[in-house]
Amino acid sequence: MKNHTPLSEINVGQTAIIQNVRASELKVKLMERGLIKGKTLQLLYRAPFGDPIAFDVEGYVLSLRLDEAMLIDVEIKTEDGL
Repeated sequence: MKNHTPLSEINVGQTAIIQNVRASELKVKLMERGLIKGKTLQLLYRAPFGDPIAFDVEGYVLSLRLDEAMLIDVEIKTEDGL
């Protein structure tokens, strides 16, 4: 099994694939925003104090608070694919 990282911990410019959206009151809201297993996203930037953070989610920009991003487990893509 590969290691999963919370989306809140990836670095600017990194690309990741969603592996899981954790159970919470926000799960449905996050999934409605297109954050589902298998979706590819890239961290574009962080606000000056680190919150919120903005992602390119397959062609559109989505901003998330850190507490929302912590609920999403991702696998970071590497130069060789994963």
